[in-house]
Amino acid sequence: MDIKAKIEELVEKIKRDKALQEGFLQEPIATLEKLIGIDLPEEQLKQLAEGIKAKLSLDKAGGFIGGLFGKK
Repeated sequence: MDIKAKIEELVEKIKRDKALQEGFLQEPIATLEKLIGIDLPEEQLKQLAEGIKAKLSLDKAGGFIGGLFGKK
């Protein structure tokens, strides 16, 4: 499994769906298990969750900074 590609895919799904966003914020591991549909060890799910949280934070910060300078 290409972890980076999977993180990108999951980030896009979560960004497009408010219910997924809320679920991910409340229960990231359980939400990921539902999204990926395969059984992974807890440690791998935690790594995925951390990668997704980091990517979501960067995307949010990028949007904020772009807004400050008139860019999106």
